[in-house]
Amino acid sequence: MSGERGEGGGTEFQRILETLRTRIADGTYAIESHLPAQRELAEELGVSRDTVQRVLRELNNEGWIKSRQGSGSRVVKSPTHLENPKQEAPRVRATLGTFIARAFAQPTVRLDVFTLTSESLDAHIRLQSERIRLRELSPERIELRMLLPDASLELPYPRAKTRASEEEREPGQLAWLNEQLQERLRAIARRHTISLRSALRDLKTEGLVPFVRMEVRHVPLAPAFKLYLRPEAEALFGPYEVIERSILLEDETEVDALDVLGLGSTLTRHVNDEGDPDSSGSVFMESMQGWFDSCWEFLAVED
Repeated sequence: MSGERGEGGGTEFQRILETLRTRIADGTYAIESHLPAQRELAEELGVSRDTVQRVLRELNNEGWIKSRQGSGSRVVKSPTHLENPKQEAPRVRATLGTFIARAFAQPTVRLDVFTLTSESLDAHIRLQSERIRLRELSPERIELRMLLPDASLELPYPRAKTRASEEEREPGQLAWLNEQLQERLRAIARRHTISLRSALRDLKTEGLVPFVRMEVRHVPLAPAFKLYLRPEAEALFGPYEVIERSILLEDETEVDALDVLGLGSTLTRHVNDEGDPDSSGSVFMESMQGWFDSCWEFLAVED
């Protein structure tokens, strides 16, 4: 296991991974562009080349970059990447970045969120926080309610894949791998929840936003979808698609697993039509807001 540690107590692997994810999300590394060479990244970020290699391998596994020996690493996907504008009939879809930007353009920012880890939300709210610091935005209130799965819940993903050839594993090894994968997911959720709290608290502490409230509750539900609501305005909805991928544990064990990629979820936008309560958007908004409120009141336990 690497002994490198970051200022916040997390591994340097996680710090560099989140740094590169953020740069992809905010367009620093645009679609089809090449990342800097491994040696350059290592020198800039103050870590070993081995750590950079591990981070690039993780980004490659997650589908954000393609790495080829001798050709470097190229960005192929971004959390803010829109559909191809040349499509004749583009699907009805949206991105979280534009949704959060619309929310933060209002005097009162209200968000209700049900998600697996809040990783995507953290990245985009931090981008809006920087816009507030640059005086591009000036909301008066920020209110965030977030539902996350209970930490004691045994989720169906991520799970180590099993094959007939793996029946020779030592007793308990599969269970150990699954627990390590589940703890990795829980650690990601904790890290981004702390990061979100810090980002929003700092806005209030620095006097940039007069009122800030973030509430987190846990529910005994395994998310089959992610949901972002701007109450009475609009919603984003996206199912979690199960995929096969390689996951690198902190002790450098590489596990072939069944997992979901929240950053890559296809989101559809639904808009409340105040003039037509029977429109599909209005009905969707009413039903999903009712679902969220009922879970918040009757099932959720405070963080």
